[in-house]
Amino acid sequence: MAKSNEAHEGGVDTAAMIAEAVDITADLIRIDSTNTGNLDTIGDGETRVCRRIAEYLDEVGISSELVESVPGRGSLVARVDGADPDAGALVVHGHVDVVPAAADDWSVPPFSGEIHDGWLYGRGAVDMKDMLGMILASVRAMRRGGITPRRPLILAFFADEEHAGFYGAKWLAENRPDLFEGATHAISEVGGFSVPLGDKRLYPIATAEKGVAWAELLAKGTAGHASMPTDDNAVARLVSAMARVAEHDFPLEPTESVAEMARQVGEILGTPTSLADLQGNLGKLGHMEAMVRASLSNTASVTVADAGYKVNVIPTEATGAIDGRVLPGSEETYRPALEELLGDDVEVQWRWTPPIAAPADDPLVDRVRDAIADYDPNGVVVPYLLPASTDNKHLATLGIDGYGFVPLRVPDDFDVFGHFHAVDERVPVSALEFGVQVLERILRTA
Repeated sequence: MAKSNEAHEGGVDTAAMIAEAVDITADLIRIDSTNTGNLDTIGDGETRVCRRIAEYLDEVGISSELVESVPGRGSLVARVDGADPDAGALVVHGHVDVVPAAADDWSVPPFSGEIHDGWLYGRGAVDMKDMLGMILASVRAMRRGGITPRRPLILAFFADEEHAGFYGAKWLAENRPDLFEGATHAISEVGGFSVPLGDKRLYPIATAEKGVAWAELLAKGTAGHASMPTDDNAVARLVSAMARVAEHDFPLEPTESVAEMARQVGEILGTPTSLADLQGNLGKLGHMEAMVRASLSNTASVTVADAGYKVNVIPTEATGAIDGRVLPGSEETYRPALEELLGDDVEVQWRWTPPIAAPADDPLVDRVRDAIADYDPNGVVVPYLLPASTDNKHLATLGIDGYGFVPLRVPDDFDVFGHFHAVDERVPVSALEFGVQVLERILRTA
């Protein structure tokens, strides 16, 4: 990396900041904040993580507010003044909850925060207590070094991201929007991890996220003895409709973020830069191939089918579910098109979260590029479209443009996204050391 272990102008103790990023991340991993999705079994791990974060902030004179949507489901918000009080605030956020971990499947205890051979292990190591540790180490170093960021920062640590944010970011956006007053931009997951391409390293920044369209299906028919087939068999109707969806090829759809990625990837590889050409280059994107492939078009995955209770009985009803992911620009057309594909024999109820998109040419993206260039001269920050969802969607309801960027320079063969929710989730210590320096630069200059 281009810089390391130097004191920034203004007094940041880089060596201490790097050490704290690793130590704080490990400390937070050791607090079990498992989100089971069931209020009866979750416990108070999220609030305990928030209380620990509040202690880290209080040590450097940053006050914070703990907000519980229900007892034990804590989120924490703090503000750091900027040099330009009229600049829109930047929400720097991460989630404190983690998915369950089956300890018997792991080579190390999942909540031990152990370091082995240069790797920090534990549930949340990349999703996303690494970001929490880097945020805290960055702002603590800035405060101790007497550095004021250019713009105000709102530090937000949310509960319940792993279960759609109902008790975390969504609840705060609906019930405590005052906590985000003056905010114009946000930065959090998913992106920022290095991906080798040619003689460069891509650092993808999520500038958009697909919307979520969950279709709950119901097919009805006449019940009867299976020895006498009917023309309106509910199971057959459901299966036929779902098969049509599964076999459908959605066309390529251009979006700003994907078009810009296609341009930059083509320039690096010396190939044409159209969307179709990006599709041809997917195999060269390594671990990002599947993620980028899913961003080129709308998608629909059949996921649930349920019918019948006895092999010789034709049931009255059959139910199913489809997970649809919707590109920005397809908000009005996606659902009618899927309903037409399903046909008249299936009733559809929708659960809908719209897509979000932030400008790919925003000055914040330029500051991210500057920071990466400072620490990895071969790094290229590339916009992309995340096919999944983050808490940025909830902040978008408040008019806040969200970006996904957790800076990590990792070995070429390490699949960061593939370690989300995985057994033996881990992060290279060197990636945290790199990432906290990049993040401090972003927060200072954004």
